[in-house]
Amino acid sequence: MSISTLSAYRLIICSNYLKNSSLISYFLNVSYNKNNVSNIAPAKAAELSSEKTFAADTFSEQIISIRVSPNSYFIALFLTTFLSAFLIYLELDFFALTLFGASWLIFPFLAWTDRIVFDGRRLTRTGFLSRFRARLNATKYRLKISDVEQVESQALRALKRGGNVFYRYRTIIQGKNLKFAFASGGEDYRQMIHKIFPLLPENVLDNRSIELRDYLAEPKETLMKAEFARIPSAEVLESSLNEFQTADKNLRTQNNEKIVGDEEMEKADCLRQLANELRLSGYLLQSLEAFRRALVLNPKDAWLLFDFARCLHSFAGSERNEKMRRKAFAALRLAEKRAAADGELLARLGESYFQYGDWERAASVFTKAVDTAGTTFRSARGLAEIALREGKIAHVIHQFSTAHRLADMPALRRWTQNESDYFSRLNSDEDYMEMEISRVNLLENLESAKKTCLKIALVGFPAIIFGLISDEIITNIGWAVSCISLLIWVGLILSQNLLSSRIPMDYDDED
Repeated sequence: MSISTLSAYRLIICSNYLKNSSLISYFLNVSYNKNNVSNIAPAKAAELSSEKTFAADTFSEQIISIRVSPNSYFIALFLTTFLSAFLIYLELDFFALTLFGASWLIFPFLAWTDRIVFDGRRLTRTGFLSRFRARLNATKYRLKISDVEQVESQALRALKRGGNVFYRYRTIIQGKNLKFAFASGGEDYRQMIHKIFPLLPENVLDNRSIELRDYLAEPKETLMKAEFARIPSAEVLESSLNEFQTADKNLRTQNNEKIVGDEEMEKADCLRQLANELRLSGYLLQSLEAFRRALVLNPKDAWLLFDFARCLHSFAGSERNEKMRRKAFAALRLAEKRAAADGELLARLGESYFQYGDWERAASVFTKAVDTAGTTFRSARGLAEIALREGKIAHVIHQFSTAHRLADMPALRRWTQNESDYFSRLNSDEDYMEMEISRVNLLENLESAKKTCLKIALVGFPAIIFGLISDEIITNIGWAVSCISLLIWVGLILSQNLLSSRIPMDYDDED
């Protein structure tokens, strides 16, 4: 199997600081620091612990839900509205109005009631159509939390205003051939993240999901913390951006012999927590300033450098600044140097390199993690991803087998075993490999054809409007082009859904 084919397959199927102890206590109380009870008097700690236990029990009894992304319903509503307009053009007014009224009543209702519900033990899809489809296909629409195999989160830049970027997060939870996807947009998303993610082991979560679990907060509260910490606003920091771009020179020349006291480490930890919350809320300039202050206090903290590098990379992407991007990679390499034998941090660094497209460096870091700290699940999985990118199927099988041996929960063992079996079949059965390559290549072609058809259909709309005021022939051409293009577009979408799943490994070609 060629490297390009495997790559296509993989792509389808990746200065001032807190100045007094009262502010420090405030941040320790509002953050997710696991050690925040240790500095309180024993009696007070016991009282606080009992209050937290009661709050956790009460929270676990709550049923939290979030609406499913309504994209499919919007598509259906668009198609029925277009068909209604076409029926009016054909002078079938009664059928057109009936279809238009029914679609605008039914589809918004279905979209509003289609939700993902978590009751503390399982995820459930409540939509009528999703349940009907599940029963029709004899599949499930519920997923136990213990059966979750993978969680992936993506950050999409929805809007940029000055130094602030408004992110929209999309999270996909998978397990037992079920997929639950939901996106940010309000308090429901934060509640789902804070309730589900702490119940899952870290090996199930990707880098972004771990950050959401630890640092996702309400933006207004985050800004209030930044104000208490005397972090300037984004408007003030924008004027000194050029000065910041050269400030990393001080990081490289920082005295490595500097002794960091407990108070400085405490302040740096508070600032790191605040900086990450600011970063996930989209306040990148303020986040960078908080990271800078934390690094002044504790320049040798590898985890702090790692988080700073990810923030710097996000800022470079939003500003399309290649110089800042190179600085982000320099910070990653510095974190790698100071990670020593921290296998967890090295594995997370490898995942970041892989996410940013530096696969050679990612392979080097994963190998370093194995050599210095022993093989872990994340490092084995990362090496499997790298081997797949390089087209080394035998290495992929070996690494997934190793990950299966190191998996700490049945869901991960099931997933790694399925991956190992799948690539073993690809490696041993040329006919099966050819069918899978054909399926993946066809999916790529369908995606390209789908985009082309939609563009052609949109080109037909102006022809329809222009023809209504000038020439009926132009209108007829516009309707014909749009109708045929949309019909093909719908067929391509259905074909993609049919071909999205892998060919079963027990499939035998009779020929």
